[in-house]
Amino acid sequence: MKNLKTLTDDELVSLYVSGVDEAFDTILERYKDRLYSYILYSVKKADLADDLFQETFVKAIVNIRSGKYVNTGKLYPWLTRIAHNLIVDQYRIEKTENTISTDENEIDLNNNHDLWETSIENIMVDEQTLKDVQGLMELLPENQKTIIMMRFYQDLSFKEISDMTGVSINTALGRMRYAIMNLRRMATEHHIFRS
Repeated sequence: MKNLKTLTDDELVSLYVSGVDEAFDTILERYKDRLYSYILYSVKKADLADDLFQETFVKAIVNIRSGKYVNTGKLYPWLTRIAHNLIVDQYRIEKTENTISTDENEIDLNNNHDLWETSIENIMVDEQTLKDVQGLMELLPENQKTIIMMRFYQDLSFKEISDMTGVSINTALGRMRYAIMNLRRMATEHHIFRS
């Protein structure tokens, strides 16, 4: 058998599906550093990055074994997409779990009416705006939605986005431009933003 390290990603996936477990070990070795760096850069916590890294490869194994991965020569962007989705899921979980305890505060936040009126109103407006924008994002083409998520939710540079998605920087910039134009148009049509 050929040296596994010399095989393409698609050849390794095919070998793995046929029962050669070492083929997946080669894939893991090939992409572990880049993928882990991407996850760690996104979540900023080593323990969480470890968990998401492992979960990414577990999902990859399950999807490859069940035939959900199609050999297209774009294995790394596919792995990055799995990791990206797990990161977004984690962000949503953390967002819903964040609460503030007033037990140890000297100021009673619950009964401070100045804070209550401005903060609660602002929070509600911000939350509604965020929900509206997220709803509009779901209507974007997948490639535009991905660019928006990576740029604004993960704070990635266009160079990083280009590397992770396998498109040129100009293509990434173009998709961002169209995504923003589409979001503005839809926001105007749905009367989401007031001037």
